[in-house]
Amino acid sequence: MLSGQSPGAVAGRLKAGLELGLPYVSRDTIETYIKSVYGRKLEYELKVLKAGQKRKNKRKRPGTGPPGDEKTYIDDRPAIITNRQRVGDLEVDFIVSGKAGTGYALTAADRKLRVGFIRKLLPVTVANALGALLDIKRVFPELTSITTDNDILFQHHKQLEQALGVPFYFCHPYSSWEKGGVENYNGQARKYIKKGSDISQYGDEYIAFVEAKLNGRYMKVLGYKTPAEALNAYRQA
Repeated sequence: MLSGQSPGAVAGRLKAGLELGLPYVSRDTIETYIKSVYGRKLEYELKVLKAGQKRKNKRKRPGTGPPGDEKTYIDDRPAIITNRQRVGDLEVDFIVSGKAGTGYALTAADRKLRVGFIRKLLPVTVANALGALLDIKRVFPELTSITTDNDILFQHHKQLEQALGVPFYFCHPYSSWEKGGVENYNGQARKYIKKGSDISQYGDEYIAFVEAKLNGRYMKVLGYKTPAEALNAYRQA
């Protein structure tokens, strides 16, 4: 479980006593080991973890939707969602194939627990986007709301709201930072689903592997628990 984690996160988790049977080791000690001849392989992984995350190009365009089918923007989102006080409020986005590829990956991340989900869309249709969201709701019945941007797949959001039984809230056009949780999640996913790659070439098992890998990250915001551990603890409470 310690592989693929930053030294600070590993040290914080050990200090928090979340790895039974393992003694506390400081961040400096871990970094010294990584930089030694014995830790060259881990040093490479560290560089990957510390690599800066570039924000996505502004590929989205505002969706207008049918007349009278206005969106509810995050300005009118309840404070309980904005303040991350409740489990079940997902941010949703897409990872798009490169020019030579086909398909999208629909990504979702819970605002409070940071637990995330990835579903392939092949072909890219509103119906398949709904199917992906329904499958996420099946494994994450806590789903209470969705915050997303103005992708054309959500132009008929009222029908999606009715089918899912949850409200949609929209970021302002070209303001991806307003759903920073899933943007960060996508940045982590890009370590495994490379920019410009063909989404259709990734098998379901690999997508499930990436989802599990991201849900196994030690996160300071969760007290160095993983999103999977935080969700399990919530469900057992």
